[in-house]
Amino acid sequence: MRFSTILLGGLSLVAATPAFAQDSGSETAPPSPITISGSAAILTDYRLRGVSQTNKNAAIQGALTISHESGFYIGTFASNLAGWGTFGGANMELDGIAGFKHSYGNATADVGVTWYTYPGGASKSDVVELFGRLSGTAGPANLTAGVYYAPKQTSLGNYSNTSYSRGQRWDNLYLTGDGTVGIPNTPITAKAHIGYSKGNPGLGPNGTSLSPTGKYWDWSLGADVAAYKNITLGVAYIDTDITAAKSAYIQPNFSKGQVPGGDSIAGATVVFSLTAAF
Repeated sequence: MRFSTILLGGLSLVAATPAFAQDSGSETAPPSPITISGSAAILTDYRLRGVSQTNKNAAIQGALTISHESGFYIGTFASNLAGWGTFGGANMELDGIAGFKHSYGNATADVGVTWYTYPGGASKSDVVELFGRLSGTAGPANLTAGVYYAPKQTSLGNYSNTSYSRGQRWDNLYLTGDGTVGIPNTPITAKAHIGYSKGNPGLGPNGTSLSPTGKYWDWSLGADVAAYKNITLGVAYIDTDITAAKSAYIQPNFSKGQVPGGDSIAGATVVFSLTAAF
C-alpha cells in the first residue's frame, strides 16, 4: 500500500506578471496562464484503496496543484502514516504528480504519472505509477473511470521466506469507477466508488503490499456537504472483500498495531473528513 511519495525534486512556481491598464482603468488584466489550487484536510482514517495507512487513526493531509492553460499540470500530496502504511519506518507519504488534462466535448481525459515515496523510510520503497482517467456526465451524474498501472519494480516484488520469490519484480494494476450526483436544492453531493486491485500476492521488501492478498475489491458510499464557502464536510462508508482467511498469510503485518490477533485494517469503517480548498 505504501506507494507514498517524495516531492518532485522541488516544484518551481512560475507566475506570469499581469499587464496593468495604462489609462483610467477601463481595461482589465488578462487571466494568468497559470492556476494554483490546493486543499487541506483532517480525516478520521486514511484509507488507500480500502486499506488503512494510519493504523485506523486520524490523518492530516494537504495537496497542491499548479496547472497551465495548455492542460499540463504538476502537483503534490502529503499525509501522515502509521502502522502498515509506514513502508519501512517513514511517518509521512509525499507524492509527486505530473499530468495532462484536456476536454473533448462533454468528456475529459486525464493522463499522467505519480511518484510515491516515504521520506526517511526504508530503501526499495518508491513506486512509480502511470494513470489514465476519463470522466463525463450521464444525466445528473458525473462519472469517472480510471486505470492505474505500476510497471514491474523491486518495491512491488514478492519478498517471502523462500529463495525462489525473494527479490522478484512485480507490477500492479488498479481499476476504478467513481460517480457523484448533486441532490437538488441541497448542499449535498452523493458519491460512490468501486476499485479492483491485482498485484503481488505476498509481502513486499518492507513487509507490505500494494495489493494485499494479490487480488481484491474495495468500495465506498458517502456524501459531501458544502458547509461554508470553501469548507466541505464528508462522510464515507468504506469496505473491501479482504477477509480474515484471505489475509491470514500476511499477518500480523495486516492488522492494527501489527500484532497477532489485531483488528483488520481493511474491514468496514466510516470515515469522516473536513476539507478546506483554495
